Amino acid sequence: MFFGKKKKYGAGLADSLKNEQAKSDIILSSIDDGVVLVDAQGIIQLFNPAAEKITGWLAKDAIGLDHQSVLKFISDKSEPYTPIQNPLNQTLNNKIAARDNDGCLKTHSGKTISVAVSVSPLGEEIGGAVAVLRDVSEERREEKQSAEFISTASHEMRTPVAAIEGYLALALNDKVATIDARAKDYLVKAHLSTVHLGNLFQDLLTAAKSEDGRLSNHPVIIEMGDFLQQIANDIRITAEKKGMKLDFLIGGSANSVSADNGNQKVIRPLYYVNADPERLREIVTNLFDNAVKYSEKGKITLGLTGNESVVQFRISDTGQGIPPEDVPHLFQKFYRVDNSATRIIGGTGLGLFICRKIVELYNGRIWVESKLGQCSTFYINLPRLSNSAVASLAVQQAATINPVSTNRGPAGSVLQ
Repeated sequence: MFFGKKKKYGAGLADSLKNEQAKSDIILSSIDDGVVLVDAQGIIQLFNPAAEKITGWLAKDAIGLDHQSVLKFISDKSEPYTPIQNPLNQTLNNKIAARDNDGCLKTHSGKTISVAVSVSPLGEEIGGAVAVLRDVSEERREEKQSAEFISTASHEMRTPVAAIEGYLALALNDKVATIDARAKDYLVKAHLSTVHLGNLFQDLLTAAKSEDGRLSNHPVIIEMGDFLQQIANDIRITAEKKGMKLDFLIGGSANSVSADNGNQKVIRPLYYVNADPERLREIVTNLFDNAVKYSEKGKITLGLTGNESVVQFRISDTGQGIPPEDVPHLFQKFYRVDNSATRIIGGTGLGLFICRKIVELYNGRIWVESKLGQCSTFYINLPRLSNSAVASLAVQQAATINPVSTNRGPAGSVLQ
């Protein structure tokens, strides 16, 4: 009796496992996303029908091959991914999830399609990873058309708006026109609204360019200490007009040193990055403007620190903070925190999106930490140039400007 029950239980377990396998096969065969399972060595072990449709490879041909032979990822500029850029390699090597929403895939027939890739590790004991592929060619085509429309419309509208702004400025000029106080008040409001409209079109144009790779970028070697000091000097008056203080600190929070005291001699490290100064200034001023707008009192802190590989600068305020549920969406296009302050102040919802796109242009990272009702701090990490990299880039950049003199370093510094 005992053995009979055991046999019956074993048969039930086997049937159950078969049923579970059948369910898994049905699910994998039915979904539209391609699913590719690779082992710890990167060899393909599973290839569902959707993966066949997306890649052009048959499962019987793909299974048993190295994933890099089948899944040939390329950039939107048709440049093949390096092994380090490959999201599957990232997961296999680092045992962490990887995602790529901007790449393309070269199919078995040589056709290029836009794909979104999400890769998850299978765990230390099992090893390997599972990749989910989605064909997003149509979505990207629609996004491109939308961006082109916004770019064209914004560019065309800036001309008449600039003309209107110019005529209003002339009407407000006492040497050009004579108007009574009431009419002048109306014109002042109209002029401010026109300026705001012009800024909106500029933001739309910049956002569109940042998405399709047309954003102007002329990187040079920048020493971030001197660069941020100059920006702090330029924007300090804006904070003071609102009764707020601006501090510029160098170093970590525990050992920060004020860089605003001209009489204080401070020996500090030199933090070099390779970026377009206009683009970086756009990030700092955008974050600073937000800090001023959403803070009623207190101070704003512009900080700089770093380590051997990263330069980090931050902008902190003593404002109202950001609700936790809004933080994950803050850098999305057109996203704005919905509260009384944002409704009164207004805005495009593009500033932080543009900041993120600029930071990503230099392989950096931007994020925010906030305490609701107390403060917010925006952090930006950029790759730090080593001394040897600074010297090499300085020679290259100087050679393109002045082939005769190639022994000078970046402005404000001397290369040793």
